[in-house]
Amino acid sequence: MTPKQITYENQANTIIKALSKRHMDGHFFHTSQEAVEFINQLIKEESTVSWGGSMTLSEISLFDSLKQRNLNLLDRSTKQTPEEINQLYREVFSADHFLMSTNAITLDGKLVNIDGNGNRVAALIYGPKQVIVVAGMNKVALNERAAIERVHNIASPQNTVNLNKNTPCATTGYCHDCLSEHCICNHTVITRNSRHPNRIQVILIGEELGF
Repeated sequence: MTPKQITYENQANTIIKALSKRHMDGHFFHTSQEAVEFINQLIKEESTVSWGGSMTLSEISLFDSLKQRNLNLLDRSTKQTPEEINQLYREVFSADHFLMSTNAITLDGKLVNIDGNGNRVAALIYGPKQVIVVAGMNKVALNERAAIERVHNIASPQNTVNLNKNTPCATTGYCHDCLSEHCICNHTVITRNSRHPNRIQVILIGEELGF
């Protein structure tokens, strides 16, 4: 293995031990292919599955494998009107599995997420029976402060460009703490513990994925 791969594995082992103390399950895979196979094992046939917006989930081709299975998929991209989308957001709370990435994860096992609309972090906090969080090791941060700075100045500027949002960070590449109508940093959620053990499954991948 390369020095980077060894370091990723060492960091992942540190995070997984910390997650266990916080009543969350952590798993590490060197490749996204291995991770996708494991995620499909977690999701049983005929389950109801949904997900939040995520470049990571798209990059690992997880959706392609899910669509080939006998699952009830709550897919926002299939909805045509704001009313249909809002109804789906509410149906997600009754899903068996909710898939998402995390904007950052600290070495001591905290998930840090900053959201625009709030539906993604809402499902993380409450509702779906199981939440499966998938993250590349590029999202690891030393602590909460570093994690929030990472989201504001690395993830969000790229995401605003990807979403064609008209915000200051889309132009300058760094956070202006704006109150723009297009702002995607409206809700900050730090998950430091899970009241329901094993509900949150964190899948760490030894690759650079997402923003």
